[in-house]
Amino acid sequence: NGYTICSGSWDNTICIWDIETTKQSIVFKGHNNYVLSVKYGSNELGNSGGSNTILSGSSDKSVRLWDIRSGQEIQEFIGHMSSVNAVEYSSFIVDNKELGGSSNVICSGAEDNIIRFWDVRSNKRELYVIKGEARIMCLKFLKLKKNSKSNNVINLCYGSKNGSISIWG
Repeated sequence: NGYTICSGSWDNTICIWDIETTKQSIVFKGHNNYVLSVKYGSNELGNSGGSNTILSGSSDKSVRLWDIRSGQEIQEFIGHMSSVNAVEYSSFIVDNKELGGSSNVICSGAEDNIIRFWDVRSNKRELYVIKGEARIMCLKFLKLKKNSKSNNVINLCYGSKNGSISIWG
């Protein structure tokens, strides 16, 4: 909303900070190890109040979805074999339906060289897995301009520990 920021910490917590007062307004506890990645829900998301959620990844190998209003964990996603370095909300197509701004798909990248896609509506079901060349360090969904008939192609860009940047999609 422009008045707060969120942070992940090596004390295993996620904090929401008031920008004007520089004070913590909410502390989320639940991860069992360092929080390496946090992402605010987009205002465009239609998933259970998407703008009221935070997504996090941790050295405890989990991805978690949090409700800002209640300060509670909504879901935990388990599947990575090592630290989760990057999390992202995605615009994605599931079962041939374009979900666009109301997507309930999240994405996580980890030191196990794997990117996992999860459907938050279907009881933590894993949708898809991409095997990277090296440890996944960051993720970003982008609409790239190419010589394509469709202008709505979303690509996943990810950076790896070996210094490479890859584009998937």
